[in-house]
Amino acid sequence: MSKTPTQQLRIIGGEWRSRRLRFPAIDGLRPTMDRVRETLFNWLQFDIEGARVLDAFAGSGALGLEALSRGAKEVVFLEKNPKAALQLKDNLKTLQAPNAQVWAGDALQWLSDNPEPYDLVFLDPPFGQQLLQPALQQLTLLPGALVYVEHEQGLQPDIPAHWQLRKRKDTKEFCFALYQVESEA
Repeated sequence: MSKTPTQQLRIIGGEWRSRRLRFPAIDGLRPTMDRVRETLFNWLQFDIEGARVLDAFAGSGALGLEALSRGAKEVVFLEKNPKAALQLKDNLKTLQAPNAQVWAGDALQWLSDNPEPYDLVFLDPPFGQQLLQPALQQLTLLPGALVYVEHEQGLQPDIPAHWQLRKRKDTKEFCFALYQVESEA
């Protein structure tokens, strides 16, 4: 039986700073780069402690693991690929993180079936699969919640009108932004 090749990611801050964890080498699985995570978590430095976090389209789990390392109260990881979900569970066991759970299945289905609000949501779906817009439409969020959105360059997602842009950066390949949910008018 052949094993799936693995790659590594490094947690860049918090309790597990510099820990290296494995994730499977799967087509389309691209962990958020260290420099992007560093920028994002600088943006979030005062918002992570005690937060309930949803890491939709988790992949390697880089964003949710970083949030746990920096004091998130709880993280729910959604990952469709069974190998990636299994590795994520193994990594959480290695880190002894009882305040996290992995749901191995379709993120859009989970969002539809579980309309509970979170303090922080990471939306970084696989590029080119038209998953971002349906995910944006299915989120249940209370005023004050934060949403990180990462998508390929050229995509113009329809962001809800009551979300206020806090920060945004663009690269040649992709864009990433942080929004805060305001009260709906």
